[in-house]
Amino acid sequence: MTKLTRRDTFRLGAALAALPLTATVARADGHATTHIVVIKDFAFTPADIQINAGDSITWVNQDTARHSATDLNGAFDTGLLSQGQEVTMTFAGAGRFEYRCTPHAKMRGTITIS
Repeated sequence: MTKLTRRDTFRLGAALAALPLTATVARADGHATTHIVVIKDFAFTPADIQINAGDSITWVNQDTARHSATDLNGAFDTGLLSQGQEVTMTFAGAGRFEYRCTPHAKMRGTITIS
């Protein structure tokens, strides 16, 4: 049996907090897309992304520093990602989210969902 570490517990909590954002049904055309946001050189690339409802975003940390993608209004938080780690979140409804890296507040991004 595997023991959960404190980090695992935090990630699980972050995932559970993001459940309201998780798509419960597929998009009408049945083709949800996963978009990649790379975290490198203390920046999100792309910093501003437009997606469709039901699509997912995978944040991939390629920096040696730990980073997060944290919504400014608390709607989602990836938790801190170490180099080589990634997390995927699915966004169900239309809206706009502004997010930042918790330890590096100048790292910012936006997600626009139609």
